[in-house]
Order: sequence, then C-alpha cells, then structure tokens
Amino acid sequence: MALTFELDPKFDRALRDGIAELWTDVSNAGGAVGFVPPVTSDDIRPELVKHLVSMAEGRTRLLVGLDEEGAVAATAFLTLNTHRLMAHWLWLYTVMVHPRHQGKGYGRDLMDAVAGAARGIDGIEAVRLTCRGGTGVDRFYASCGYKEVGRVPDAIRVAEGDDRDDIIMLLLLGR
Repeated sequence: MALTFELDPKFDRALRDGIAELWTDVSNAGGAVGFVPPVTSDDIRPELVKHLVSMAEGRTRLLVGLDEEGAVAATAFLTLNTHRLMAHWLWLYTVMVHPRHQGKGYGRDLMDAVAGAARGIDGIEAVRLTCRGGTGVDRFYASCGYKEVGRVPDAIRVAEGDDRDDIIMLLLLGR
C-alpha cells in the first residue's frame, strides 16, 4: 500500500508526536538526519521546535507521508530562502522514511512528492539539499534526479575520528 502525502497538514499534538517518534526511530536506525544514535524524543524535540517555528513564520512547509493506518511514515521540510537573490530555489531538510517502510519505494515516492510540492510554490525553480557522505544516500538522491554540485570534505563529525563529507545536491525542476 502506498503512502498518502499531504503538504501543510493540519498541525496538532498527534502530528507533532508522530514526527518526533519518526525522527527518533530514523536516527536510532542510523539515518543521517542530524543525530547519532542513541537518541530519545527529548533529544529530538529542540530541533523539531526549530522547524515548527519556521513553519509558523511561513518560511517552512511540511510534507508528510501517512501510512495506511494514518501514522506518520515519512517527512520532508521545504524551507524557502529569505535572501532576495536566492528566492528562486528552496532547501530540503529532514527527509525521512520510517525504517519499517524501507525497501518499499516510499523514499522515491517521497522525493517525487517533494518535487511536485516545490513545483507548486510560485517562483521555485530548484531544490537544494545536503547529505552526509559515507551513507550512500547521495546515490539515492542522484537516482531521483539530483546532481552533486559541491562537497565539503570532513565537514560533519559523526564521532571522534569519523569525519564525513557534506555533499550538496540540487534538483532543477524544469518547468
């Protein structure tokens, strides 16, 4: 069964808690979403609050994927640029699919939904994201049409002696 995607869903406590649980589970499964395991929802909450504040200010939009039971199974945050010379592209943050749904094609479905959502935002011509080197996720993004446009060697310190490249990728939306 496919996920149901919704841009800018009605935000309530259940959605907030679902995102926090998803982020915790993805992090603890080794997902490169800003944390190194082990983490708890309490560890995640301050970062989630930053996203929520940006949403309240109208700078970020939430794309959520719900499974057949209505549980949060995937997310992506689309953040508009505040600099007037960069308003034609947006940032993509915190792209996640729950580990129990890995291997079902939901990641590709999420990225297709991201591109569709971005195309629906007036003036947006591209989507930019960064990802952690050494995970293989850059190959996944490339398979979704993203091109590597930059790399900062050893910019991400996962642990002492374990530095990873910060890979910058771009998807041109081609209207």
